[in-house]
Amino acid sequence: MRFGSLLASTLISALVLSTVTGVAHAAPQVASATDKGPIGWQVYRQLDQLATMRPGAVSRQFSSFDRTGGNDDGFVGTYSCLRTTGTGGCVLAERTGPGQIDSLWFTRDFGSMTNNGRIKIELDGQVVLDHLLEEVVDGKLGAPWVWPLVGNGEDTSGAGVIRVPMPYRESMRVTMQVNPLFYHVGYRDFADADGVRTFDPADQALDVIAKLRAYGIRDPKGGSAAKAPVSSGALAAGQSKNVATLAGSGWVSQLRVKIPQVVASPRVGDDGRAFSVGGSSTFKVAIDPANSGVRITRRYDPQVGNQRARVLVDGTQVGFWESGPHIPPGEWRDQTITIPSALTAGKSALTVVNEYVASDLDVNEFRYSVHSNVSGDWRRTDVMDVGPNHPGDEQAHGYTVRGLNWQGYRVFRYPVPAAEVTRSDAVLSGVRLVISFDGKPGVDAPLGEFFGSGLGEYDTLTLMSSIDTAPDGWYTSWWPMPYARNATVTLVNESGVALSDVTVETDHVPDPAVASALQSGRIGYFRATRSAGNTVPGQDFTFLQTTGRGVYYGVTHSMRGAIPNGNMRLYLEGDERVYVDGAATPTIYGTGTEDFYESGWYFRDGITYTMPLAGNPAWELNGDGCTHDCTGAYRLMIGEAVSFSANLRFDIQHGPVNDAPANYSSTSYWYGQSQPALVESDVLDVADDASRAAHGYQSTGETRRTLQSTFEGKDDKVTVSDGVASATGAVEFTMKMAPGSAGARILRMNDQNEPFQQASVSVDGAPAGTWFQPLKNTSSRWLEDSFELPESLVAGKSSVTVRIVPQTGSPAWSAARYRMLTKTG
Repeated sequence: MRFGSLLASTLISALVLSTVTGVAHAAPQVASATDKGPIGWQVYRQLDQLATMRPGAVSRQFSSFDRTGGNDDGFVGTYSCLRTTGTGGCVLAERTGPGQIDSLWFTRDFGSMTNNGRIKIELDGQVVLDHLLEEVVDGKLGAPWVWPLVGNGEDTSGAGVIRVPMPYRESMRVTMQVNPLFYHVGYRDFADADGVRTFDPADQALDVIAKLRAYGIRDPKGGSAAKAPVSSGALAAGQSKNVATLAGSGWVSQLRVKIPQVVASPRVGDDGRAFSVGGSSTFKVAIDPANSGVRITRRYDPQVGNQRARVLVDGTQVGFWESGPHIPPGEWRDQTITIPSALTAGKSALTVVNEYVASDLDVNEFRYSVHSNVSGDWRRTDVMDVGPNHPGDEQAHGYTVRGLNWQGYRVFRYPVPAAEVTRSDAVLSGVRLVISFDGKPGVDAPLGEFFGSGLGEYDTLTLMSSIDTAPDGWYTSWWPMPYARNATVTLVNESGVALSDVTVETDHVPDPAVASALQSGRIGYFRATRSAGNTVPGQDFTFLQTTGRGVYYGVTHSMRGAIPNGNMRLYLEGDERVYVDGAATPTIYGTGTEDFYESGWYFRDGITYTMPLAGNPAWELNGDGCTHDCTGAYRLMIGEAVSFSANLRFDIQHGPVNDAPANYSSTSYWYGQSQPALVESDVLDVADDASRAAHGYQSTGETRRTLQSTFEGKDDKVTVSDGVASATGAVEFTMKMAPGSAGARILRMNDQNEPFQQASVSVDGAPAGTWFQPLKNTSSRWLEDSFELPESLVAGKSSVTVRIVPQTGSPAWSAARYRMLTKTG
């Protein structure tokens, strides 16, 4: 599942199989070419630069969210088109100026995209994609439109996703042939086009595909690292233990934790296939060339008795899969075969063939886990997930099956004593990982949630972390964590369970450049911040609320519903809402909780899945520590990471209108500096004559009126009354700048009853671009949108004169207030 299209592309195979777990770790960098963050394929090629601040980018999202604040987020497509074209197409996203599309998500018809018809993406006036959406997300177009840069309803348990980063210098438009019902388009706005090259669909980005297909298996950053002394031993209940101390300037590159007392959660949903007489299955898996032996573990359904299949590795028989007698339905079993080093040493990949020998019915297979023995340490080097819900995974491994007799999905249990599950859950939620950088806390999170699963030990693979549920499996993190002088890693055991054996490995990269980069604010400190508590009726649950500057990269979220009957998963109707740098309008407003985790339809009614950037590895129902219905999910926003320069509030609803009771906990991953880099330097109140005069406000064809309405989001029940001026001609005013300007942002409070307002903007007579606002909301009409001014137009100035000229054919330009925010670093 994680190591490349091993048969489809020789190049991808070579790239993937030459860098397996344990061979390479990160040597992060401290700078990037621009202040926009990674552009184009650098999103995935520069994962060593996650700590770099992104003040030159604003992350936004077009979506089908219910403009009234209710739950009609796409069921009939009411809000799914910004406009329709002359040929009946549905425009989903449209922007003028430089930027980048980072993600697209769709769902309808339980995850089928067939009824969406064609998707058309235009960048800078060029069509870069025009094809049937279903075929795009099925991976039928070839690289770069292949798994996991795309995923269909089976891959994601209910949605279609596109994760190909597509930069543009002047404009973008996304159009669907048919109203798509539910959708998101995540993108970034840039202040200028410096360093931006328009997306080239002919670039297959095979190295990126290889890297992403290794998710949860190897460090995606690359490079080399030193190892701190390994910490091992007991950790008593109520005690803390320092497990690593690093001195100097550098990075924590990889962190691994192993606790043998923790057991895997027993309830597992998985899909699989079965072959009968004369049948077989074949696939390739990745191993570490430095291995001294390899083991392969098969998950199977033992209700089919006396299964027996011959196992061949690279043509040599190595043993048999054998199930034994029939076991009543409802339980999983695993079997492991160890392959001697004589057949594996020096190799990067193995071809596995399973041939039917005998069975009461057929031989079934659901999942294969592959571990390589490197210096006595069994390291997971591949996972091959079989079944119709994993088409991308199967294709990437060259999986084929002959004599197919069955395929489907099962939710069974492993025979784990309930007391062990309770103890393990207590450890994963009660043992805290605390990491301090330069004497200040950066990470303080429950162990399980930090590594990707807060409900228990569920097999989890993400681009930046993993949980291997094998009895000797590791929890691994690859987030790069900078420090200027020192770093300490501590485990705090508040679980009430005494741990007899805990092993922690910390890899680090000495780097003298980190100290100056942190001091200058070019990079931020790594943070993993927990939020937890019972949901409050009428209020969003907040993942993170903070001040200063930083970049928000995602969250692991544990949801414990408190609805005893009926729609026990109603809490999943909640939308995410993101507020950046004090703007009253959220820059991101989603359509549902499972939609935020890039799935759909309550994760197709409970089908768990993992992808590099989003997943739902855990679902519990009336047991295993879950009173009613509980969901564990994660989302990494690597390309569309939310940059902030003064403050951030990242919320999510619980239920359609914050009305579903639940207990939530979350761990957010982000980088930050405590000092803000954006200050409000001036405010122009267009409704106030004194303010107009003080700012030299002039306008042509202006009318003035009063508007009483609300803002979208958490304040959509708070009525605001203010004056609005609408101009059909030029508007001009002068605003103050703060000293040391490194750019600026103009915030405009306006009436979005009239969409597609568009105007040319100049600063002190120099063109600054086009301010384009295509949104419409007739219910919550107040909107605070923004326009970025590049440093070249404002540097060294104490004030600037802004001229806004509505373009021909555009609605009147409306404004109640302008705020000038000066970037100070």
